[in-house]
Amino acid sequence: MRIAEELGVDFETVNYIKEPPDADTLRGIIAKLDDPVTALVRRDSKFKQLELSDDDVATDDQVVDVLVKHKQLLQRPIVVTADTAIIGRPKDRVAELLA
Repeated sequence: MRIAEELGVDFETVNYIKEPPDADTLRGIIAKLDDPVTALVRRDSKFKQLELSDDDVATDDQVVDVLVKHKQLLQRPIVVTADTAIIGRPKDRVAELLA
């Protein structure tokens, strides 16, 4: 997180593959999320391979269930502060949140 370093903000990096968030952690992120909950799910080749659709990730519960089962679908980076969580794309959003 070069942006955090440039702004002099302390941060912790979590490797979502080695330490995937559990359902409670995901619900905590969702509670702070400024973005639509569906934005937490990547719509990539894995999503298509699993034959998922937007209808499968339309609610908080569905998003949590899918991400617990398929951690690779977690959108990243996710930047979480004490009060807010955002999808860190584009990078300008991270700078705005941390400034």
